[in-house]
Amino acid sequence: MAATWWRHLLMTPLALRRAFPPEALAAINEAVAAGERRHGAEVRVAVEAAFGLRQLWHRVTPRERAVDVFSQLRMWDTAANNGVLVYILLAEQDIEIVADRAFSGRVPPTAWTDICSDLAAAFRAGDHRDGVIRAVERVHALAAPLFPPAGPGQDELPDATVVL
Repeated sequence: MAATWWRHLLMTPLALRRAFPPEALAAINEAVAAGERRHGAEVRVAVEAAFGLRQLWHRVTPRERAVDVFSQLRMWDTAANNGVLVYILLAEQDIEIVADRAFSGRVPPTAWTDICSDLAAAFRAGDHRDGVIRAVERVHALAAPLFPPAGPGQDELPDATVVL
């Protein structure tokens, strides 16, 4: 428990900027936008450096936080219920994918787990930008056969990475 607190308290915004400088965020945003042109699902990436004291005190798990962020970003509010959030918690090197109802029963849970595991391995190798881009591309590959492309101007959610 103490180690968790220290990881979060010592994680700085500078560490987040080192892992995801502006050019990396721009490349991730472009990968999200490019993939969404191939299907009608909505994909977002959210990166959080660390939990605050309140979240640590209440022992919020990364999964609980990812679901909360999914809700805050109104990912559940897409017309086809086909939003996907890739949530990254740097302090824990934890990745969570939250997919809306339209993916339920259509994408095996192991597919999401595999993407998270591969992204965690990329992070351990220091490959943050390209690791996230590969993860986003894999999400797009899962969404493309399930949701036909939306028409022009039908993008329901921003493509920009959310830095929390």
